[in-house]
Amino acid sequence: MSKYILALDQGTTSSRAILFDRDQNIIGVEQKEFNQIYPREGWVEQDPMEIFSSQYSVMMELLAKEDISPKDIAAIGIANQRETTIIWDKISGRPIYNAIVWQCRRTSGIVDDLVKDRELENHIRKNTGLIPDAYFSGTKIKWILDNVEGARERARNGELLFGTVDSWLIWKLCGENAARLHATDYSNASRTMIFDIHKLCWDERLLSALDIPREMLPQVYPSGHVYGTVNIQGAEIPIAGAAGDQQAALFGQCCFEKGELKNTYGTGCFLLMNTGYEPCESKNGLISTITAGLGGREKVQYALEGSVFVAGAVIQWLRDEMRFFDETKDSEYFAQKAEDTGGVYLVPAFTGLGAPYWDMHARGCIVGLTRGTKRQHIIRAAQESIAYQSMDLVRAMEKDLGTRISGLKVDGGASSNNFIMQFQADIINSPIHRPVIRETTALGAAYLAGLSTGFWKDLNEVKSKWQCEMTFSPAMEEERRAKLIAGWHKALGRSRDWAE
Repeated sequence: MSKYILALDQGTTSSRAILFDRDQNIIGVEQKEFNQIYPREGWVEQDPMEIFSSQYSVMMELLAKEDISPKDIAAIGIANQRETTIIWDKISGRPIYNAIVWQCRRTSGIVDDLVKDRELENHIRKNTGLIPDAYFSGTKIKWILDNVEGARERARNGELLFGTVDSWLIWKLCGENAARLHATDYSNASRTMIFDIHKLCWDERLLSALDIPREMLPQVYPSGHVYGTVNIQGAEIPIAGAAGDQQAALFGQCCFEKGELKNTYGTGCFLLMNTGYEPCESKNGLISTITAGLGGREKVQYALEGSVFVAGAVIQWLRDEMRFFDETKDSEYFAQKAEDTGGVYLVPAFTGLGAPYWDMHARGCIVGLTRGTKRQHIIRAAQESIAYQSMDLVRAMEKDLGTRISGLKVDGGASSNNFIMQFQADIINSPIHRPVIRETTALGAAYLAGLSTGFWKDLNEVKSKWQCEMTFSPAMEEERRAKLIAGWHKALGRSRDWAE
């Protein structure tokens, strides 16, 4: 009997492999960062071959390090950075351009042109559940087809394929079987801005508006599905789960029922609430998306989502570009050296603002600086900005629901930072619940693969093992909370509509 599930967590800045046993214990983890490419201001790219090679290498290194036989692995689950767009040659398997990352703003002009047609804008909102923005894959596909010579004609001839990162990994991992495995799942398809989340198919009107050939698009399946097999040292291991990272995290937090929600603190911040079998149309700047799930079309569930583009990435920026500290973990130490920010606010709108503002032309700013401002004030302001942005998502969701949330499950790298978690509880005035297993994105991918292959029996079995490691309770006075929030929104206003 197989002993393990292997989760591949392909994120925005690193590729990771995590091995889980039947009791959901983490047996081992391997991680490798890869290069980010910034050709111009507001443009973000990655090398698709490096994405794959980093993911493949950590997978193999993990098995070697833990002395695990591939025959002991029941299945592989994939979680991936969403919206990031790759187009490759069907025969050679080589990309025709770098991956355009979800953070990239280069297609803002294409979006501006789209929304000039109000009826088309409404069609996008109604059919895809999304708000027209450069964040999503559709305009990125168009940009590559417009700017790589001969690409659109080759796509029409069936020579080129489009995929989000899950599709790319499935294609590459399955080797010679790849011709039959140009596939994605509902959760990733729902992030492209060309997928009808109600009919569960590619939207012909949007394909026409963006001049995207239908021939280049992948087949769409449930997240829990056997996509194909990977040959590792002679063992054929099924890829039995794939989902966008945030939907995988919602699944990993066992938010299987309507009304359950989580917030992930990664490169960005992503608040998702399960809304059951019907999408919820937001009136407050949130979007509807498809959750990770098992079974066929009739079992598809939806989520209300708010996306913050820059969260943990602001800490990485302070470390790498500003050289404020050497290691990410040091940021919490410096933040706690300051009693407060000294009136400083940092708005990390490096690639515009996501939900609930959706301002593609916003840019980052630091306000409230005085001669007495020290490094730790700015570091603290950066960390507080993560909580402020999440607060804006929570308040928007509460308006849509017409009620206050009673608590929030959290995960992701920055959830390990006790300072941020306590400030988050204080600023939203609700308790924060941090699980024992914080690798919930990888765990969600593992759940999907394990449930699809019988490694775990059912949802009740996996949910029974969820445990809370720590609860952060709000302890801030209302007067101070209101003053801080007012200052944040004042600072936010300074960043809006900045770029020409």
